[in-house]
Amino acid sequence: MLARLRAFLGRPLAIEAIAILALLAVGEALSPGFASPRQIVNQLIIAALLGVVAAGQNLVILCGQEGIDLSVGGIISFGAFLGGNLMQQNDANLPLALASVLAATFLIGLMNGAGVTLLRIPPLVMTLGMLGVVNGLLVVLTRGWPSGRAAPLLVEIVQPLALGLPGIVFIWLAVGVLMALALRRTTFGLNVYAIGANEEAARLAGVPVRRTRMLAFALSGLFSGISGLLLLGYTGNVFVGAGDQYMLPSIIAVVIGGTSLAGGSGAYWGTMAGAVFLVVLQSILTTLNIPPFGRQIIYGVVLLALMLFYGRQRRLRG
Repeated sequence: MLARLRAFLGRPLAIEAIAILALLAVGEALSPGFASPRQIVNQLIIAALLGVVAAGQNLVILCGQEGIDLSVGGIISFGAFLGGNLMQQNDANLPLALASVLAATFLIGLMNGAGVTLLRIPPLVMTLGMLGVVNGLLVVLTRGWPSGRAAPLLVEIVQPLALGLPGIVFIWLAVGVLMALALRRTTFGLNVYAIGANEEAARLAGVPVRRTRMLAFALSGLFSGISGLLLLGYTGNVFVGAGDQYMLPSIIAVVIGGTSLAGGSGAYWGTMAGAVFLVVLQSILTTLNIPPFGRQIIYGVVLLALMLFYGRQRRLRG
């Protein structure tokens, strides 16, 4: 019994759950009402925005080759911009806007994948370059001003739907189920794990390495686009740089969730818990009146600590 308990507590998901409860307790002690049902629902809404984009980041990181998608923030902003300008507060335009955003962001992600796999550009360089291109395009199109408005139907995703939870949370749960099924029950998911664990062995076994990695980057763009639409529904409009705040946390959420930066191991359920952990942590930092740049410093320190752990982990694997 004691051995099972130790094994359970050694799992990343269990550690995250305990850490989240501890943070809620700390937040409640600092500010009574911090852990009230209403505040928890508000935090789940923010976590859903982060969790959806982290789904794509999860796929890219699982593929290994030190793959990290730095373009997700720009793609989120672009998806929100494109969707808002096609909707213009009209529900009738919603289907066209959804299809256009999903297609455009999938294509951007596919270009990232093509650059990494076909042109052999390092993932960090390729996605950072794409981030610059997308943000530059947004500046030209918007001239720095908020542009586009969400359709009323999209705005309703943050309203209670069932059990006191808004629709955006159920969308996130659906993403979680789809990710779990895709990673564990499909050929694509098994290929992702195989490539991340040992790319050369996967290639010799007949796994389509290039195609799988390209699809992972394309899906990262797609999930970023979905997150952009959700952000548009949450805020009502969009501005340049609206998605930048999700780039670094999306990486940290994946790694906190137990996914190795070396690739080949991890699951999206842990990433979902990691997103909740980061949002609760951010809420505590806000309660303590720590400014945005201070929060970014803390996120950076956390990421550096995880990178140091990753380096040690890779040496042990070698």
